[in-house]
Amino acid sequence: MYNTHSDIWVAGAFAAVVVDFIVYPFDTLKTRIQSPNYERVFKDARSGAIRRDVLFRGLYQGVWSVVFSTIPSSGAFFTTYEAVKSTLHNSSASTKQASQFHTQYYSNTTLKLPFTHSLPTPIIHAIASSTAEMVSCLILTPAEVLKQNAQMVQTSQKQSHHLNQNKVTAMRQVLSRFKSRPWRLWSGYTALVGRNLPFTGLQFPLFEYLRANAIDWRRKRRVDVRMGLGEDQGAASGISRPPDGMKEQLIERAGLTGLSASLAGLVASTVTTPIDVVKTRVMLSASEDRSKDGKRAVGKSVSAGAKKGTIEVWREIVQKEGMRGLFKGGAIRAGWTAISMSLYLSLYEGGRFYLENRRKALEGVD
Repeated sequence: MYNTHSDIWVAGAFAAVVVDFIVYPFDTLKTRIQSPNYERVFKDARSGAIRRDVLFRGLYQGVWSVVFSTIPSSGAFFTTYEAVKSTLHNSSASTKQASQFHTQYYSNTTLKLPFTHSLPTPIIHAIASSTAEMVSCLILTPAEVLKQNAQMVQTSQKQSHHLNQNKVTAMRQVLSRFKSRPWRLWSGYTALVGRNLPFTGLQFPLFEYLRANAIDWRRKRRVDVRMGLGEDQGAASGISRPPDGMKEQLIERAGLTGLSASLAGLVASTVTTPIDVVKTRVMLSASEDRSKDGKRAVGKSVSAGAKKGTIEVWREIVQKEGMRGLFKGGAIRAGWTAISMSLYLSLYEGGRFYLENRRKALEGVD
């Protein structure tokens, strides 16, 4: 791969910003559905019908906190992921790790560990993605806290339906809550890492496995067609042929990457929904404040489990809402995760492909 770390950073940041704007409304809906006040705020008390005018209002509240944090966090994730992944592959005791697929799709680095190992490829991908996620979450947590509180501010504080009557934006209201306690912007880091590590640790090994097999199958299939074996015979010859044209490379790099990422994201998001619900509750409680008499001042909208740890919030959800409460918003999360991860990683690989060719052209490399 003829990519530098700056190429990887730019490609990851670009993909993340584009996807954030596309899927942000779905993330807002998921947050509101997972809120402990969903039944009271977003449903009619008499009929039980969903108050669509409230649920679907202000779907882009808090989006800028995510956009501004996405650029460094996504860049940090992919730079760390590619570096750790490539380093572990370079340090593998197995020579099979250094395959053509590895050299084409991984970042170009000569870093090696002072020792060799025999870790299987899925474990390498899990370690790389988990390390990258922990780095990324340090940057992303404050934005997540601001975002999810901003997504709830209009309804949780019973503001007027006409937001224009209040010149103070949702984000400014949320920021004012953390003015005296900025360290609480990192509330929920443990919950965020607790959600993202299982998700990332499951998704990326599955994604890399699906992509590698899809690419291998397509390359063999192209050979079979050229040999006249017919498209319906699959990879009958067992011979693999790398893409030889710009279009074919783009299909392989972006198209198959997007398809594999969608399937992997669907599976990983479904499995980790309970952790996501707990993370949402912990972060919504981060802005809670109390008046001098000990009563909640603006915290009536947040969980009663405020200032409790992740385990306490988990137990509270199960006790009050049952196991179904841990899967609130699961369908919408799985759907938008499949779409967003497909767009995210396909744009990322497409961006790397463009920057790689641009760099080769500038340096006169064939």
